[in-house]
Amino acid sequence: MKGWEWLTGQTYQTRFVMQVLLKALVLFIAFNLLFAVINPLPAIGRITIYNWLVPGRERLPYGESNAAYNLSLNSLDAMFASHRIAQPKAEDEYRIVVMGDSSVWGVLLDNKDTLSGNLNTAGLNVSNKQIHVYNLGHPIMSATKDLMLINYMLHFQPDLIIWLVTLESLPYPKQIDAPLVQNNAAQVRELIDRYQLQLDRNDSRFVEPDFWGRTLVGQRRALADWWRLQLYGVNWAATGIDQLYKDYQPRSNDFDTDTTWQGFTEAEGLEADAIAIDVLKAGTQTVGDIPILIINEPIYIADGLNSDLHYNFWYPKWAYDRYRAIMAETALDEQWNYIDLWDSITPEEFTDSPVHLTATGSAQLSTQVGNAIINLLQP
Repeated sequence: MKGWEWLTGQTYQTRFVMQVLLKALVLFIAFNLLFAVINPLPAIGRITIYNWLVPGRERLPYGESNAAYNLSLNSLDAMFASHRIAQPKAEDEYRIVVMGDSSVWGVLLDNKDTLSGNLNTAGLNVSNKQIHVYNLGHPIMSATKDLMLINYMLHFQPDLIIWLVTLESLPYPKQIDAPLVQNNAAQVRELIDRYQLQLDRNDSRFVEPDFWGRTLVGQRRALADWWRLQLYGVNWAATGIDQLYKDYQPRSNDFDTDTTWQGFTEAEGLEADAIAIDVLKAGTQTVGDIPILIINEPIYIADGLNSDLHYNFWYPKWAYDRYRAIMAETALDEQWNYIDLWDSITPEEFTDSPVHLTATGSAQLSTQVGNAIINLLQP
């Protein structure tokens, strides 16, 4: 009898465990299906410890080093929620945002030494309002990436947009190379359609999660990135570290004799419709009445082997000269606020790429940009 009671008890316990596991499985499946249907990731991305528990970041998250308390992620909502631009705009604030590539973001520079950092300490003011400058640069060369970020940040009420560009951000094949672009296909497609951009809205590089990819399991990487960004906030706030500064390979000064650029040769030339000038035009249109200043950013000018053929590792002289002519012509036709600072910084003030500056070079650039801001805003 005791054996029967023991067996009955075991059977009951096994049934109970199986029922619990079955209910857990049903709930897990239901929750995943609900997650895929509702898509709460954007709302989750806007939940943040930044700008209330810890200060907002000085630049958009980018990098993959735990020691730098930083990471790259693809959620625009989470990225901007962590940035200090998400703070309410003060009544006496004149808000300037600076857009562009890794040179604007500030590779190898402390936050205080970036273009935005220098402008913030320059004591600029306009119409009795205090100028506050926000660094919204993001590494990876792509004018379309910049356009997407400009379009997103408009609800943060900028008063002036400064957009630094260079030829390397304009080849059409590179427009969708940036992971941030690839993983925000809906936003980019909307811009392609709105401005009839010469980009393929069905480009295979766009990341298109299927239904399973939109479930909780499928979105676990995005959720983990959001959570890591919050965890890094306390250490970042305590140290100010968001980038590791290592020894770097200086930019090249010697080159071969090949002057092909992105598949184009000097013989066939470079026309305006061969590069993403339409993306720049879209940027000036999407901001509406907000003034925008487009700057052709400084580049390193070499003096080594075959420097008669090349300005630097990126640019054969013929291609870059043609690009500058296209930009000047377009700026005149479109009535852009545009300045060309391509040769305004001495070669020794560049670090590991044709556009990355030393702290001294960045300070020199900020002086020129600051003067351009004052000239633009003077009545």
